[in-house]
Amino acid sequence: MSQIRILTLNPGHFHAALVQKEMYPGVSNQAHVYAPLGPDLLAHLQLLAGFNARPEQPTNWQVEVHAGPDFLERALREKPGNVVVLAGRNRIKMDAILAAVKAGLNVLADKPWVLVPEDLPKLQEALNHAEANGLVAYDIMTERFEITSILQRELVQDEAVFGHPEPGTAGEPSVFMESVHYLKKTVAGAPLRRPPWFFDVHEQGEALSDVGTHLVDLVSWILFAEQAVDLTLSSPLSGVGSWANGDLVLHAAKRWPTVLRKEDFRQITGEADFPPNLRSNVRGGKLEYFCNSLVHYALRGLQVKLNVLWDFEAAPGAGDTHLAVFRGTKSQVEVRQGKEEKFRAELFVVPHDRTATRPIMEKTIARLQSTYPGVSLVDQGERMWVTIPDKYRIGHEAHFAEVTRQFLRYVRREVAVPLWEKPNMLAKYWVTTNGAALSRSAVK
Repeated sequence: MSQIRILTLNPGHFHAALVQKEMYPGVSNQAHVYAPLGPDLLAHLQLLAGFNARPEQPTNWQVEVHAGPDFLERALREKPGNVVVLAGRNRIKMDAILAAVKAGLNVLADKPWVLVPEDLPKLQEALNHAEANGLVAYDIMTERFEITSILQRELVQDEAVFGHPEPGTAGEPSVFMESVHYLKKTVAGAPLRRPPWFFDVHEQGEALSDVGTHLVDLVSWILFAEQAVDLTLSSPLSGVGSWANGDLVLHAAKRWPTVLRKEDFRQITGEADFPPNLRSNVRGGKLEYFCNSLVHYALRGLQVKLNVLWDFEAAPGAGDTHLAVFRGTKSQVEVRQGKEEKFRAELFVVPHDRTATRPIMEKTIARLQSTYPGVSLVDQGERMWVTIPDKYRIGHEAHFAEVTRQFLRYVRREVAVPLWEKPNMLAKYWVTTNGAALSRSAVK
Protein backbone atom coordinates (compact mmCIF):
# COMPACT_ATOMS: atom_id res chain seq x y z
CA MET A 1 0.00 0.00 0.00
CA SER A 2 1.01 3.68 -0.16
CA GLN A 3 2.98 5.29 2.64
CA ILE A 4 1.27 5.08 6.02
CA ARG A 5 0.27 8.38 7.60
CA ILE A 6 -0.84 8.70 11.22
CA LEU A 7 -3.92 10.66 12.20
CA THR A 8 -4.46 10.93 15.96
CA LEU A 9 -7.97 11.66 17.21
CA ASN A 10 -8.65 13.47 20.49
CA PRO A 11 -5.61 12.19 22.45
CA GLY A 12 -6.80 12.23 26.05
CA HIS A 13 -4.36 9.60 27.35
CA PHE A 14 -0.57 9.48 27.18
CA HIS A 15 -0.77 6.10 25.43
CA ALA A 16 -1.61 7.95 22.21
CA ALA A 17 1.81 9.59 22.29
CA LEU A 18 3.62 6.34 23.18
CA VAL A 19 2.60 4.94 19.79
CA GLN A 20 4.87 7.65 18.35
CA LYS A 21 7.75 7.24 20.79
CA GLU A 22 9.66 5.65 17.88
CA MET A 23 9.81 6.14 14.13
CA TYR A 24 8.74 3.32 11.79
CA PRO A 25 9.98 2.45 8.29
CA GLY A 26 7.37 3.28 5.67
CA VAL A 27 5.47 5.60 8.03
CA SER A 28 5.48 9.28 7.11
CA ASN A 29 6.93 11.66 9.67
CA GLN A 30 4.11 14.05 8.72
CA ALA A 31 1.48 13.33 11.40
CA HIS A 32 -1.87 14.97 12.08
CA VAL A 33 -3.81 15.54 15.29
CA TYR A 34 -7.50 16.42 15.37
CA ALA A 35 -8.82 17.41 18.79
CA PRO A 36 -10.55 20.14 20.78
CA LEU A 37 -8.18 22.88 21.90
CA GLY A 38 -7.45 22.18 25.55
CA PRO A 39 -5.10 20.58 28.08
CA ASP A 40 -5.41 17.05 26.63
CA LEU A 41 -4.14 18.21 23.24
CA LEU A 42 -1.36 20.31 24.78
CA ALA A 43 -0.18 17.39 26.94
CA HIS A 44 -0.03 15.15 23.87
CA LEU A 45 2.00 17.68 21.88
CA GLN A 46 4.36 18.17 24.80
CA LEU A 47 5.13 14.44 24.87
CA LEU A 48 5.75 14.34 21.12
CA ALA A 49 8.02 17.37 21.40
CA GLY A 50 9.92 15.61 24.15
CA PHE A 51 10.46 12.55 21.96
CA ASN A 52 11.80 14.79 19.18
CA ALA A 53 14.12 16.64 21.58
CA ARG A 54 15.61 13.70 23.50
CA PRO A 55 19.38 13.27 23.05
CA GLU A 56 19.31 9.53 22.26
CA GLN A 57 17.44 8.26 19.20
CA PRO A 58 15.22 11.34 18.86
CA THR A 59 12.11 11.08 16.74
CA ASN A 60 11.39 13.41 13.83
CA TRP A 61 7.63 13.92 13.89
CA GLN A 62 6.29 16.93 12.03
CA VAL A 63 2.83 17.48 13.45
CA GLU A 64 -0.02 19.42 11.92
CA VAL A 65 -2.65 20.30 14.51
CA HIS A 66 -6.33 20.73 13.67
CA ALA A 67 -7.99 22.10 16.81
CA GLY A 68 -11.72 22.63 17.09
CA PRO A 69 -14.94 21.17 18.49
CA ASP A 70 -15.82 19.51 15.14
CA PHE A 71 -12.57 17.54 15.13
CA LEU A 72 -14.13 14.14 14.32
CA GLU A 73 -16.28 15.27 11.40
CA ARG A 74 -13.41 17.33 10.01
CA ALA A 75 -10.87 14.50 10.34
CA LEU A 76 -13.11 12.01 8.54
CA ARG A 77 -13.89 14.53 5.83
CA GLU A 78 -10.30 15.61 5.17
CA LYS A 79 -8.60 12.24 5.90
CA PRO A 80 -4.95 13.34 5.73
CA GLY A 81 -3.94 9.96 7.15
CA ASN A 82 -4.86 6.32 6.63
CA VAL A 83 -4.23 5.07 10.17
CA VAL A 84 -6.23 6.49 13.08
CA VAL A 85 -4.72 6.34 16.58
CA LEU A 86 -7.09 6.66 19.53
CA ALA A 87 -6.41 6.76 23.28
CA GLY A 88 -8.52 8.49 25.92
CA ARG A 89 -12.16 9.54 26.45
CA ASN A 90 -13.31 5.94 26.53
CA ARG A 91 -17.05 6.64 26.72
CA ILE A 92 -17.12 8.03 23.17
CA LYS A 93 -14.23 5.99 21.76
CA MET A 94 -16.34 3.25 20.18
CA ASP A 95 -18.39 5.75 18.17
CA ALA A 96 -15.17 7.28 16.81
CA ILE A 97 -13.72 3.86 15.96
CA LEU A 98 -16.86 2.84 14.10
CA ALA A 99 -16.98 6.15 12.20
CA ALA A 100 -13.29 5.87 11.26
CA VAL A 101 -13.67 2.33 9.94
CA LYS A 102 -16.76 3.30 7.94
CA ALA A 103 -14.71 6.16 6.48
CA GLY A 104 -12.20 3.60 5.16
CA LEU A 105 -9.49 4.12 7.77
CA ASN A 106 -7.44 1.58 9.71
CA VAL A 107 -7.65 1.95 13.48
CA LEU A 108 -5.11 1.37 16.25
CA ALA A 109 -6.89 2.12 19.52
CA ASP A 110 -5.99 1.84 23.17
CA LYS A 111 -8.17 -0.15 25.53
CA PRO A 112 -10.93 -0.05 26.53
CA TRP A 113 -13.03 0.26 23.38
CA VAL A 114 -16.35 -0.18 25.18
CA LEU A 115 -17.47 0.40 28.76
CA VAL A 116 -21.05 -0.87 28.73
CA PRO A 117 -22.70 -3.99 27.25
CA GLU A 118 -25.01 -1.82 25.14
CA ASP A 119 -22.01 -0.83 22.97
CA LEU A 120 -20.97 -4.40 22.12
CA PRO A 121 -23.03 -4.40 18.87
CA LYS A 122 -21.06 -1.31 17.74
CA LEU A 123 -17.84 -3.21 18.40
CA GLN A 124 -19.11 -6.16 16.40
CA GLU A 125 -20.18 -3.87 13.54
CA ALA A 126 -16.79 -2.15 13.43
CA LEU A 127 -14.89 -5.45 13.34
CA ASN A 128 -17.21 -6.91 10.72
CA HIS A 129 -16.90 -3.79 8.53
CA ALA A 130 -13.10 -3.78 8.82
CA GLU A 131 -12.91 -7.46 7.92
CA ALA A 132 -15.23 -7.07 4.92
CA ASN A 133 -13.37 -4.05 3.55
CA GLY A 134 -9.74 -5.08 3.99
CA LEU A 135 -9.13 -2.76 6.95
CA VAL A 136 -7.50 -3.42 10.29
CA ALA A 137 -9.13 -2.44 13.59
CA TYR A 138 -6.71 -3.47 16.34
CA ASP A 139 -6.55 -2.85 20.07
CA ILE A 140 -3.31 -2.15 21.88
CA MET A 141 -2.69 -5.27 23.99
CA THR A 142 0.80 -4.43 25.23
CA GLU A 143 0.90 -7.24 27.80
CA ARG A 144 1.17 -9.83 25.02
CA PHE A 145 4.62 -8.37 24.34
CA GLU A 146 5.84 -8.60 27.95
CA ILE A 147 8.55 -11.31 28.05
CA THR A 148 7.26 -12.96 31.23
CA SER A 149 3.79 -13.28 29.68
CA ILE A 150 5.28 -14.71 26.48
CA LEU A 151 7.29 -17.35 28.35
CA GLN A 152 4.42 -18.12 30.72
CA ARG A 153 2.30 -18.87 27.67
CA GLU A 154 5.02 -21.17 26.31
CA LEU A 155 5.15 -23.12 29.57
CA VAL A 156 1.37 -23.41 29.98
CA GLN A 157 1.16 -24.70 26.42
CA ASP A 158 3.86 -27.30 27.17
CA GLU A 159 1.85 -30.33 28.32
CA ALA A 160 4.96 -32.09 29.64
CA VAL A 161 5.56 -29.18 32.06
CA PHE A 162 2.06 -27.91 32.84
CA GLY A 163 -0.22 -30.85 32.13
CA HIS A 164 -3.78 -29.73 31.58
CA PRO A 165 -5.48 -26.75 33.28
CA GLU A 166 -7.12 -27.62 36.58
CA PRO A 167 -10.85 -26.82 36.49
CA GLY A 168 -10.46 -24.92 39.76
CA THR A 169 -12.96 -23.74 42.34
CA ALA A 170 -14.15 -20.38 43.59
CA GLY A 171 -11.60 -20.60 46.42
CA GLU A 172 -8.74 -21.94 44.30
CA PRO A 173 -9.42 -20.96 40.69
CA SER A 174 -7.66 -22.37 37.64
CA VAL A 175 -6.35 -18.86 36.97
CA PHE A 176 -5.83 -16.06 39.46
CA MET A 177 -4.46 -12.70 38.39
CA GLU A 178 -3.99 -9.53 40.40
CA SER A 179 -2.76 -6.18 39.09
CA VAL A 180 -1.99 -3.15 41.25
CA HIS A 181 -1.42 0.25 39.65
CA TYR A 182 -0.86 3.74 41.04
CA LEU A 183 -2.54 7.00 40.14
CA LYS A 184 0.55 9.11 40.75
CA LYS A 185 3.40 7.97 38.53
CA THR A 186 6.17 8.99 36.11
CA VAL A 187 5.92 8.58 32.32
CA ALA A 188 8.75 9.25 29.84
CA GLY A 189 10.83 10.58 32.74
CA ALA A 190 8.33 13.21 33.91
CA PRO A 191 5.47 13.25 36.48
CA LEU A 192 2.22 12.18 34.83
CA ARG A 193 -0.58 14.76 34.86
CA ARG A 194 -3.94 13.00 34.57
CA PRO A 195 -6.97 14.97 33.31
CA PRO A 196 -9.81 15.43 35.82
CA TRP A 197 -12.19 13.41 33.61
CA PHE A 198 -9.97 10.36 34.21
CA PHE A 199 -11.70 10.03 37.58
CA ASP A 200 -15.19 9.90 36.08
CA VAL A 201 -15.87 6.15 35.79
CA HIS A 202 -18.57 6.84 33.20
CA GLU A 203 -15.94 8.50 31.01
CA GLN A 204 -12.81 6.46 31.75
CA GLY A 205 -14.30 3.19 32.95
CA GLU A 206 -13.80 1.23 36.14
CA ALA A 207 -10.85 -1.03 36.88
CA LEU A 208 -12.28 -4.14 35.24
CA SER A 209 -13.37 -2.38 32.05
CA ASP A 210 -10.04 -0.52 31.76
CA VAL A 211 -6.87 -2.25 33.05
CA GLY A 212 -8.88 -5.46 33.49
CA THR A 213 -9.08 -5.69 29.69
CA HIS A 214 -5.42 -6.76 29.66
CA LEU A 215 -6.00 -9.50 32.23
CA VAL A 216 -9.06 -10.95 30.49
CA ASP A 217 -7.09 -10.91 27.23
CA LEU A 218 -4.14 -12.75 28.78
CA VAL A 219 -6.33 -15.50 30.25
CA SER A 220 -7.55 -16.77 26.87
CA TRP A 221 -4.29 -15.87 25.08
CA ILE A 222 -2.28 -18.03 27.50
CA LEU A 223 -4.73 -20.88 28.14
CA PHE A 224 -6.04 -21.34 24.61
CA ALA A 225 -3.33 -20.06 22.28
CA GLU A 226 -4.51 -19.42 18.72
CA GLN A 227 -8.05 -20.59 19.60
CA ALA A 228 -11.32 -18.67 19.31
CA VAL A 229 -13.62 -18.17 22.26
CA ASP A 230 -17.26 -18.90 21.45
CA LEU A 231 -19.65 -16.01 22.04
CA THR A 232 -23.06 -14.99 20.71
CA LEU A 233 -23.76 -11.29 21.21
CA SER A 234 -27.45 -11.73 20.54
CA SER A 235 -27.88 -13.99 23.60
CA PRO A 236 -29.98 -12.20 26.23
CA LEU A 237 -28.56 -11.60 29.69
CA SER A 238 -30.79 -12.00 32.71
CA GLY A 239 -30.43 -12.42 36.43
CA VAL A 240 -27.55 -11.67 38.76
CA GLY A 241 -24.88 -14.17 39.79
CA SER A 242 -24.72 -16.44 36.74
CA TRP A 243 -24.70 -14.74 33.35
CA ALA A 244 -23.73 -17.12 30.56
CA ASN A 245 -22.83 -16.79 26.89
CA GLY A 246 -21.06 -19.47 24.82
CA ASP A 247 -17.77 -20.42 26.46
CA LEU A 248 -18.24 -17.83 29.21
CA VAL A 249 -20.13 -17.75 32.52
CA LEU A 250 -20.03 -14.74 34.86
CA HIS A 251 -20.37 -15.85 38.49
CA ALA A 252 -19.71 -12.78 40.63
CA ALA A 253 -18.17 -9.32 40.64
CA LYS A 254 -17.69 -6.46 43.06
CA ARG A 255 -16.36 -2.92 43.09
CA TRP A 256 -15.01 -0.58 45.77
CA PRO A 257 -13.36 2.85 45.85
CA THR A 258 -9.94 4.29 46.46
CA VAL A 259 -10.49 7.41 48.58
CA LEU A 260 -8.64 10.57 47.52
CA ARG A 261 -8.15 13.79 49.44
CA LYS A 262 -8.26 17.13 47.63
CA GLU A 263 -4.48 17.33 47.97
CA ASP A 264 -4.11 13.91 46.34
CA PHE A 265 -6.36 15.03 43.50
CA ARG A 266 -4.37 18.26 43.09
CA GLN A 267 -1.06 16.39 42.87
CA ILE A 268 -2.40 14.13 40.13
CA THR A 269 -4.45 16.60 38.08
CA GLY A 270 -3.23 20.06 39.04
CA GLU A 271 -6.81 21.02 39.96
CA ALA A 272 -7.44 22.61 43.36
CA ASP A 273 -10.89 21.06 43.83
CA PHE A 274 -13.05 18.23 42.58
CA PRO A 275 -15.02 19.28 39.47
CA PRO A 276 -18.84 19.38 39.58
CA ASN A 277 -19.29 16.13 37.65
CA LEU A 278 -17.43 14.20 40.39
CA ARG A 279 -19.07 15.74 43.45
CA SER A 280 -21.79 13.08 43.65
CA ASN A 281 -18.97 10.73 44.74
CA VAL A 282 -17.50 13.12 47.31
CA ARG A 283 -18.08 12.06 50.91
CA GLY A 284 -16.75 14.12 53.81
CA GLY A 285 -14.58 16.18 51.49
CA LYS A 286 -12.95 13.12 49.90
CA LEU A 287 -13.51 11.54 46.49
CA GLU A 288 -14.63 7.92 46.35
CA TYR A 289 -13.02 6.82 43.09
CA PHE A 290 -14.43 3.40 42.12
CA CYS A 291 -11.29 2.01 40.54
CA ASN A 292 -11.06 -1.43 42.17
CA SER A 293 -12.74 -4.54 40.75
CA LEU A 294 -12.91 -8.26 41.41
CA VAL A 295 -14.54 -10.64 38.92
CA HIS A 296 -15.08 -14.40 39.02
CA TYR A 297 -15.99 -16.10 35.76
CA ALA A 298 -15.53 -19.38 33.94
CA LEU A 299 -13.93 -19.89 30.51
CA ARG A 300 -14.73 -23.30 29.01
CA GLY A 301 -15.43 -24.54 32.50
CA LEU A 302 -12.16 -23.24 33.99
CA GLN A 303 -12.64 -20.96 37.00
CA VAL A 304 -10.96 -17.55 36.67
CA LYS A 305 -10.58 -14.77 39.26
CA LEU A 306 -9.19 -11.34 38.44
CA ASN A 307 -8.43 -8.60 40.93
CA VAL A 308 -7.66 -5.11 39.57
CA LEU A 309 -6.59 -2.43 42.04
CA TRP A 310 -5.53 1.21 42.03
CA ASP A 311 -3.89 3.09 44.88
CA PHE A 312 -2.68 6.68 45.14
CA GLU A 313 1.11 6.29 45.14
CA ALA A 314 3.63 3.49 45.51
CA ALA A 315 5.89 3.42 48.55
CA PRO A 316 9.47 4.67 47.99
CA GLY A 317 11.34 2.12 45.92
CA ALA A 318 8.15 0.23 45.05
CA GLY A 319 6.03 0.18 41.91
CA ASP A 320 3.20 -1.54 40.10
CA THR A 321 2.71 -5.19 41.04
CA HIS A 322 1.43 -8.14 39.05
CA LEU A 323 0.55 -11.71 39.96
CA ALA A 324 -0.55 -14.37 37.47
CA VAL A 325 -1.03 -17.96 38.64
CA PHE A 326 -2.04 -20.72 36.20
CA ARG A 327 -2.76 -24.06 37.88
CA GLY A 328 -2.10 -27.23 35.89
CA THR A 329 -2.28 -30.95 36.65
CA LYS A 330 1.55 -31.18 36.68
CA SER A 331 2.62 -27.74 37.90
CA GLN A 332 1.70 -24.13 38.57
CA VAL A 333 3.20 -21.52 36.29
CA GLU A 334 3.44 -18.14 37.99
CA VAL A 335 4.50 -14.60 37.18
CA ARG A 336 5.22 -12.62 40.32
CA GLN A 337 6.09 -8.93 40.50
CA GLY A 338 6.15 -7.82 44.10
CA LYS A 339 8.43 -6.84 46.94
CA GLU A 340 10.26 -10.18 47.00
CA GLU A 341 11.03 -9.78 43.29
CA LYS A 342 12.07 -6.14 43.82
CA PHE A 343 9.00 -5.13 41.75
CA ARG A 344 10.39 -6.78 38.63
CA ALA A 345 8.27 -9.47 36.98
CA GLU A 346 9.76 -12.94 37.41
CA LEU A 347 8.61 -16.34 36.12
CA PHE A 348 8.38 -19.47 38.26
CA VAL A 349 7.29 -23.09 37.86
CA VAL A 350 6.00 -24.85 40.98
CA PRO A 351 5.94 -28.59 40.14
CA HIS A 352 3.70 -31.15 41.81
CA ASP A 353 6.46 -33.77 41.37
CA ARG A 354 9.81 -31.98 41.53
CA THR A 355 11.91 -35.05 40.70
CA ALA A 356 9.94 -35.81 37.54
CA THR A 357 9.64 -32.20 36.42
CA ARG A 358 13.27 -31.10 36.76
CA PRO A 359 14.64 -32.98 33.68
CA ILE A 360 11.57 -31.98 31.67
CA MET A 361 12.13 -28.32 32.53
CA GLU A 362 15.77 -28.56 31.50
CA LYS A 363 14.70 -29.82 28.05
CA THR A 364 12.07 -27.08 27.80
CA ILE A 365 14.57 -24.36 28.69
CA ALA A 366 16.98 -25.73 26.07
CA ARG A 367 14.15 -25.48 23.51
CA LEU A 368 13.31 -21.90 24.55
CA GLN A 369 16.97 -20.88 24.28
CA SER A 370 16.81 -21.32 20.52
CA THR A 371 14.38 -18.37 20.41
CA TYR A 372 15.41 -16.55 23.58
CA PRO A 373 19.17 -17.09 24.08
CA GLY A 374 20.24 -16.60 27.67
CA VAL A 375 17.05 -17.85 29.33
CA SER A 376 18.04 -20.27 32.08
CA LEU A 377 16.75 -22.25 35.06
CA VAL A 378 17.53 -21.87 38.76
CA ASP A 379 16.30 -24.63 41.07
CA GLN A 380 15.01 -23.01 44.27
CA GLY A 381 13.74 -26.19 45.87
CA GLU A 382 9.95 -26.09 45.89
CA ARG A 383 9.93 -23.93 42.78
CA MET A 384 12.04 -23.36 39.67
CA TRP A 385 12.94 -19.83 38.64
CA VAL A 386 13.13 -19.10 34.91
CA THR A 387 15.71 -16.33 34.70
CA ILE A 388 15.38 -13.83 31.83
CA PRO A 389 18.22 -11.64 30.49
CA ASP A 390 17.76 -7.88 30.72
CA LYS A 391 17.87 -7.51 26.93
CA TYR A 392 14.31 -8.90 26.76
CA ARG A 393 13.02 -6.55 29.47
CA ILE A 394 12.34 -3.52 27.33
CA GLY A 395 9.65 -1.98 29.57
CA HIS A 396 5.98 -1.11 29.25
CA GLU A 397 6.44 2.08 27.20
CA ALA A 398 8.47 0.22 24.55
CA HIS A 399 5.71 -2.37 24.17
CA PHE A 400 3.60 0.25 22.38
CA ALA A 401 6.10 0.29 19.52
CA GLU A 402 6.00 -3.52 19.35
CA VAL A 403 2.21 -3.50 19.12
CA THR A 404 2.40 -0.78 16.46
CA ARG A 405 4.90 -2.75 14.38
CA GLN A 406 2.61 -5.79 14.50
CA PHE A 407 -0.36 -3.64 13.51
CA LEU A 408 1.60 -2.18 10.57
CA ARG A 409 2.40 -5.68 9.32
CA TYR A 410 -1.32 -6.38 9.26
CA VAL A 411 -2.09 -3.09 7.51
CA ARG A 412 0.53 -3.77 4.83
CA ARG A 413 -0.82 -7.32 4.50
CA GLU A 414 2.58 -8.81 5.18
CA VAL A 415 0.72 -11.23 7.45
CA ALA A 416 -3.00 -11.80 7.98
CA VAL A 417 -4.82 -10.88 11.18
CA PRO A 418 -5.40 -14.23 12.95
CA LEU A 419 -8.96 -15.49 12.65
CA TRP A 420 -9.28 -15.85 16.43
CA GLU A 421 -8.60 -12.15 17.09
CA LYS A 422 -12.15 -10.94 16.33
CA PRO A 423 -14.13 -13.49 18.40
CA ASN A 424 -11.69 -13.18 21.29
CA MET A 425 -11.93 -9.40 21.26
CA LEU A 426 -15.70 -9.62 21.43
CA ALA A 427 -15.47 -12.18 24.24
CA LYS A 428 -12.97 -10.05 26.14
CA TYR A 429 -15.21 -7.00 26.12
CA TRP A 430 -18.25 -9.14 26.95
CA VAL A 431 -16.49 -10.14 30.19
CA THR A 432 -15.30 -6.63 31.09
CA THR A 433 -18.52 -4.76 30.34
CA ASN A 434 -20.88 -7.31 31.84
CA GLY A 435 -18.56 -7.90 34.77
CA ALA A 436 -18.63 -4.18 35.54
CA ALA A 437 -22.42 -4.18 35.18
CA LEU A 438 -22.68 -7.16 37.52
CA SER A 439 -20.49 -5.45 40.11
CA ARG A 440 -22.79 -2.42 40.05
CA SER A 441 -25.96 -4.49 40.42
CA ALA A 442 -24.42 -6.52 43.24
CA VAL A 443 -24.28 -3.51 45.58
CA LYS A 444 -27.78 -2.19 44.95
